[in-house]
Amino acid sequence: MMSALIGDDFDAERLVDGFRAPVLPRERPTVEELADADRRMRVWQSAETELWKTGSETHKRETCRMFLATFNPYRPSVLDWPKLEPQVLARIVALPVWDIAVQTEGKARLRMAAYARTVADPQMRAALALNAWEESRHREVLSRMVAAYGIPLVSEAPYALPRDAEWAYLVTGYSECVDSFFAFGLFEVARRSGLFPPELIETFEPVIQEETRHILLFANWVAWHRARLSWWRRIGFELKVVRVWSFLAWERIGLARSLDADGNEHRQDNNFTVSGAQSVAATDIDLRELLEICLRENDRRFSGYDSRLLRPTTMPAIVRIALRFLPRRNRGK
Repeated sequence: MMSALIGDDFDAERLVDGFRAPVLPRERPTVEELADADRRMRVWQSAETELWKTGSETHKRETCRMFLATFNPYRPSVLDWPKLEPQVLARIVALPVWDIAVQTEGKARLRMAAYARTVADPQMRAALALNAWEESRHREVLSRMVAAYGIPLVSEAPYALPRDAEWAYLVTGYSECVDSFFAFGLFEVARRSGLFPPELIETFEPVIQEETRHILLFANWVAWHRARLSWWRRIGFELKVVRVWSFLAWERIGLARSLDADGNEHRQDNNFTVSGAQSVAATDIDLRELLEICLRENDRRFSGYDSRLLRPTTMPAIVRIALRFLPRRNRGK
């Protein structure tokens, strides 16, 4: 019987019946192989020539095909962590994100696997299980990075399997839609700033694009799942979605609280993806500039995928409305 608590022994194969983890290359990939994997991760067009109906078998099949076909077989153990200048290292160590970033990936992998194991459709179950496996790989990337740069972390408490797998998956999915939207912009701000070595930016680039695939899968799963529900189950689902958004709004009002493995409470900023531009920028950047960059990066990262696949729309819509009321900074003063 599976333990209700999962530590570093997370295993998507053990959690999801029928799932087999991808076989990663043992050798360090060549420059050409990296470029090919990067292109395949960013660009995918369905062979279907007709429009498909949301919630249809075609919609589900092509969504799952996209996710599997765009898989990037990078191996965290062979990622290069460049040597950092002392001032750059100090800036990275000081970012208030590392504990919550590692813990978020730890929760996400388990929540996605827990929900995947409840899905009857084999194609969608396989895609969601791969999503969980990739979240575990993200956690490994972050763990290797903090180890390489000596970034201290609090000890992690074991993660509990969620009682309501669908609720947990919705919380994780919508949270990623919010956080990734702002992370796209912050990553571009960091790239432009020149404060961080290009090699470090390049090392993290596959992880950022992988998040694009994750929320693309989530947005299409939501639409597919919603369309297949009976009217009375649909009402319950929509109420749950409203509760999820309310929970996420409440969560971001204050600081996140968590317990480490020794039972000590820690408080962390859940809003760094919204408020962290000054930490990664070389010059002052105002809210309007950041939001405009987030919108452009969001559109760019999704641009290579078949336009018939649904995109997350809530954050882009909210930001476009906000931009109507935010003044432009007068740089002449």
